[in-house]
Amino acid sequence: MKYLFLILIFFTLTGFQLTSCSQNNDKTMIYNKLTPEEEKVILNKGTEIPYSGIYYKNKEEGVYICKRCNAPLYRSKDKFDAHCGWSSFDDEIEGAVKRIPDADGMRTEIVCSNCGAHLGHVFTGEAFTKKDTRHCVNSISIKFIPAVAIDSAIFAGGCFWGVEYYMKKCKDVISATSGYIGGHTENPSYKQVCTGTTGHAEAVKIVFNTQETTYEELTKLFFEIHDFEQVNRQGPDVGFQYRSAIFYLNDEQKKTAQKLIDILKTKNYKVATTLEKANTFWKAEDYHQNYYTNKGGLPYCHGYRKVF
Repeated sequence: MKYLFLILIFFTLTGFQLTSCSQNNDKTMIYNKLTPEEEKVILNKGTEIPYSGIYYKNKEEGVYICKRCNAPLYRSKDKFDAHCGWSSFDDEIEGAVKRIPDADGMRTEIVCSNCGAHLGHVFTGEAFTKKDTRHCVNSISIKFIPAVAIDSAIFAGGCFWGVEYYMKKCKDVISATSGYIGGHTENPSYKQVCTGTTGHAEAVKIVFNTQETTYEELTKLFFEIHDFEQVNRQGPDVGFQYRSAIFYLNDEQKKTAQKLIDILKTKNYKVATTLEKANTFWKAEDYHQNYYTNKGGLPYCHGYRKVF
């Protein structure tokens, strides 16, 4: 059970700077610097010349992110050729795109839900695909990350709300999903995990851009946003499900995590973090995703402190 009352937070929650990777998704969000041409479309709602976009014909597998804030917007599997001169998608990543009435009174504009960057327009009734939807997107508003440059990491550090919150501040993180891992119960519910009998830990699965950051940098950040010396708890949350653990996906990740643990021990930290081979990661219920963004407020038992 989570105790939603004010407590003394063991880290300073204001004025911090994440040194392991650049910040994003904060109330004072830091955006990418745009060229004058990008500003014309992204900020001033312009439109690039048809057939001029670099992604119009792109068929590589990967993810398309917002040029302004790096939020993930579209998957390559949802891209199709509408022969219209702009990149076309028949679906977006859930919650990534916001629809608003266009100023012309006829069309529907689409913008990045995270930062409000203008993407283009959405149309229906054209029957291009079974979903009967076409997101007509300016290439200049997005950036493509090929599948070969995408990797994953799974961390458990107490309540997954706080871990997800701080991981999403890293602008090189494509997505962070709260869930359960490390136990023996198939597709567990939050209620089951809270009993402490399923063996699962509340954890966050991070998908990140290897062109911009590394597994080691994210692991450093993991250690810097929670108290890794606490055993089977984090702040007021007590139980095996709140343990500090790194669920490695391969031997290289295990080696990297162990190296950082050894460094912390030389600094006289009593590291309680365990290294566990990842098994099935079960996504948590929808109300746990983007919890602090949706509900407001700050994590009650997580914060940033520099240890590396």
